[in-house]
Amino acid sequence: MKAAYIVLAGIAPLHGATAQPALRLDTQMFVERVTTDINGRPRRLLASADRAAPGDQLIVIVHWRNESDRPLRDPAVTRALPRGVQPNATDPAIQVSVDGGAHWGRMDQLWLPTPLGGTRRAVPADVTHIRWTLPTAVPPGKGGRLTYRATMR
Repeated sequence: MKAAYIVLAGIAPLHGATAQPALRLDTQMFVERVTTDINGRPRRLLASADRAAPGDQLIVIVHWRNESDRPLRDPAVTRALPRGVQPNATDPAIQVSVDGGAHWGRMDQLWLPTPLGGTRRAVPADVTHIRWTLPTAVPPGKGGRLTYRATMR
């Protein structure tokens, strides 16, 4: 009886994952450069993040669209962080994960084990995934854009 429960528990998430409607996601990443114009005022410019260097401030834009023929119910947009990117996750609408997407919360709610058997608070460098919860129902063809700021490590 116990073995059957374990097998069914392993199948349930797989079945739910295949039943998900199509939510198309595209990501763009830019480096924000701040320069000073001839009058001494700061000017913000966005440049391609192809050659981002450690310490660069990034703006990440996630475009999403419901490509199914049905409304999405309680959808969430989840993205793995690009390698070397540390989010500035202060937006309360953003949830983060520090364990590959297994658990979610705000940064101040997440803890990690230490090598000596204790625990410590998670820090932005620990974040592996970022998630936004969308409105309760997204009609077919509807799309939007989500953004977050990050720092290149």
